[in-house]
Amino acid sequence: MKNKVVQLLVFLGLGIFFVWFSIKDLKPEDVKTIKESATGILNFKSILFIFISMICALLAHFFRAIRNILMIDPLGYHVRKTTAFYSVMTCYLANLAVPRLGEVLRCTFLQRYDQIPFQKSFGTVVVERIIDLLIFAFLFVFIIFLNNDLLSNLIVNKKEGITLGVWIDEKWVWFWKLKYLFLIATIIATALLIIISYIKKKNKINQKNVTQSIFIRFVKKIVVGLWQGLISIKDLKKPYLFIIYTIAIWAFYYLGVFLCFFAFDFLKFLGPMPAFVVMVVGTIGFIISQGGLGAYPLIVAGILVLYRVDYAQGLAAGWIGWTAQTIMILIFGFTSLILASFLKIENRATSS
Repeated sequence: MKNKVVQLLVFLGLGIFFVWFSIKDLKPEDVKTIKESATGILNFKSILFIFISMICALLAHFFRAIRNILMIDPLGYHVRKTTAFYSVMTCYLANLAVPRLGEVLRCTFLQRYDQIPFQKSFGTVVVERIIDLLIFAFLFVFIIFLNNDLLSNLIVNKKEGITLGVWIDEKWVWFWKLKYLFLIATIIATALLIIISYIKKKNKINQKNVTQSIFIRFVKKIVVGLWQGLISIKDLKKPYLFIIYTIAIWAFYYLGVFLCFFAFDFLKFLGPMPAFVVMVVGTIGFIISQGGLGAYPLIVAGILVLYRVDYAQGLAAGWIGWTAQTIMILIFGFTSLILASFLKIENRATSS
């Protein structure tokens, strides 16, 4: 519990820092631009596009849920679509409160309502994350090479006085390319240090029974569950559906961002590529801060400046996009919790 509190404070602190960092250099005219950009969406057409954008993101979560059903099925367990969807939305809701808590709650949810052993569902969730990480890494490298000339022009323009509101030079461009890898390496290194320190502590208490500690047994269960999750991909009854659902997840994520552009007069003429870059790079914002707080709008503003959008306007668009998606998660997350209370636990073998 103590570690969760520390984790919450760290990620929330990062979010607050990014909020401060994004607004600290704003001038009065920038604040005025942000207000005008925000109030500019208060019309039926803009609100409609934002609403459709939220629905697209919701559909991405739905396809994530039914993809997970495909992965659990080879393990000999059946998950109802309703349960799978509720668990995914509850996962995202929990992650707004405490980072990574959602994955654990999602597996607990499936165990309670459809009697799926925690370690087995956790294995499939981890495999899901690995697959999504690989796809994200591919898309990230893809957009870097696709927009290499744009980044080069940015460096030249910075020397002429054009900035993103953050300092970008040759060194930071390379950091931008590699920081996700650094983040993963840091997380892995931290996890290993925690595991080693825990084992040493247990070793001091009982040298002979280290291998039989609760921690070791828990790790063994997780490893077994992860292995079974990996095997579940090999044994998929309908592998083509797995591919279709995976494509659908990313496609609806993209549509959610792209359609949101049409809610803003200063973005609707940009075209599909800037939206694609925002979708991919903006994902980092949700990794490094609590629910993307502060980081996502800042990253969106920085990307849009590359395409000659005013920084203040880009910041407004980023905050509105983030707010819309957060509201969607809050609404459907809490709704899922309420509806789940009406699920009949004894109907674990029935389909929705």
